[in-house]
Order: sequence, then structure tokens, then C-alpha cells
Amino acid sequence: MRSQLIPSPVLHQARLAGLICVATALTIAYRNSAPDAASASGQSWSRDYSYMFAIISDIHSNIEALTAVFEDIDARGIEKVVCLGDIVGYGANPRECVDLVMDRCEFAICGNHDHAVFYEPYNFNVGAERACYWTRQMLEDEPKKAQRDRRWEFLGKLPVRAVYEDMLFVHGSPRRPVNEYLFADDVYSNPHKLMANFERLQYVASFVGHTHVPGVFVDDPYFESPDELAEPGIYEIAEDDKVIINVGSVGQPRDRDPRAAYAVVDEGRVEFVRLEYDVDKAVHKILNTPELDDFLGHRLLEGR
Repeated sequence: MRSQLIPSPVLHQARLAGLICVATALTIAYRNSAPDAASASGQSWSRDYSYMFAIISDIHSNIEALTAVFEDIDARGIEKVVCLGDIVGYGANPRECVDLVMDRCEFAICGNHDHAVFYEPYNFNVGAERACYWTRQMLEDEPKKAQRDRRWEFLGKLPVRAVYEDMLFVHGSPRRPVNEYLFADDVYSNPHKLMANFERLQYVASFVGHTHVPGVFVDDPYFESPDELAEPGIYEIAEDDKVIINVGSVGQPRDRDPRAAYAVVDEGRVEFVRLEYDVDKAVHKILNTPELDDFLGHRLLEGR
């Protein structure tokens, strides 16, 4: 299979042009949809909390889940959406998911699966690696050159972090934005890892994905799932806070809840949202794609 999945000239040109999403220092800053070089150099925005936006992450080529999430976002009247990466990988509709994120999101961050599809998978299990190569081939097989090039350029230009409204947005962690996992169990098994991340955090909050498990890390360190919060499903960002908030996964939840997950931020109030979607349809597509492991479909039914 690998010998057939050779990057096209378009991909080589993108690499040579420097359209990279490696975790060196590529940072963008946004406010009201406009980048500002001052913020990229370290200056943060004042927190007036006069904003409302949605955060999605870990879509993993699940167009059924992503469509349901955007329908809910539209029903709430939310105009701004940011994506924390892993748009592709695992699922059966990479083209459609990339297109929807490109068209609807204020900005998107580079996840490890996005990086793997653009470059090479590193330290992936067999199923994830096969899905990565299949996804690359699907993007390469797009018959419309302009659309194919647009997708590759978008994936190649994804930054590894962004600052927006005095908050940090990454896929993995503040310390290692693409690949580092912050697990709930780290509170007990690896607290030094969490403390090292809080030491690197210069903002009131950081939003992450990657583990596919929603919840809030505080700098004690301690972790609370959405159901364990003082007001279940709601977290209020305080003036003196320093928190890392995982918004969960749109397309492959792993907290034993198969519903799609995302978050809404409204003037400092974070709402964790869960939505039913046509999971059977998403599973059926995976099971009918020989290059994708059946487990990638079955796990969606159980949220694991």
C-alpha cells in the first residue's frame, strides 16, 4: 500500500514552499477575525469577554458528526467557530470535513493526524497509519485540481497554536502543541507533566483536544469532567484562573459517550455540549471502506 501512496507534485511543491505545520514556533493571533503581529510576539489582549464562539476539535473525517455540530451552532446563532485540529484521520469523509472546516472556521490548528497526512505518520498504531495513508490518497484523488490544491495548501498552512481573546488554542498541550497528551489520570500518575504545562501557560486559559475526553484541568493540578463541575456542563473562567480546558471530540469521543462533543464560549462562560448524530451511518461508511479498520467504526458506537 505505501508504494502506491506517493505524494504528488502538489504536495512536494507545498513542502518546498514552506507550508509546514511543525511545532517549531508557528503562532498566529486573532481578534475579531484579524491577525495581529503584536500578539504573536507575546502581547496579549485585554479580557473584555465581549464575544461568543464555538470550539470544535478531533473531527476525524466524521462528516455526520460535524454536520450535526454545525447545525447546532447555527441554531444557537453562533457566528465564529475555531477548530483545534485533527480534521482528518480514522473516518470515511476527509474531503468533506476539510472543506467544511475551511469554509466555516475562523481559524484551525494543526493536529497530529493533519500533520501525519501532510508529512508522514509517526508513532501511529497500524490502524491509524493505514487510515492516514488512505486519507492522503483520497485527497490526492480529487479530480478538480483547484480544489485538491486548496485542501493541501490549507493543511500545509495550519499553525500549531493561536492566541485569541487572551486565550491559547492548541491541539495537544501548551508545552508540546501537536503531540502531547494531557490525560485526566496525569493528575495522579504524572503531575509534573501537568505542572510543566501550567508553567508554560501565559494566558488565563488554554483550549486543547487530542485525548478526545472533555473536561477542565486546574493548576493544583486537578481534573474535573463536565458532569463533575459545580454546575454540570458549565465552567466559568475567573479573572485569576489558569486552566486547561479540553473540549472533547466531534468525530470520535473516547469518554464512553458516543455523542459528538464541542464547546461554546460566551463571555467567559464555557458550555460543554453533547449531540446525537447518525452514528450508524458513520460506522457503515467505515465498515465499507476496506482500507479502514473495522474497529474504527465499532468504537464510535461505544464512545471509546
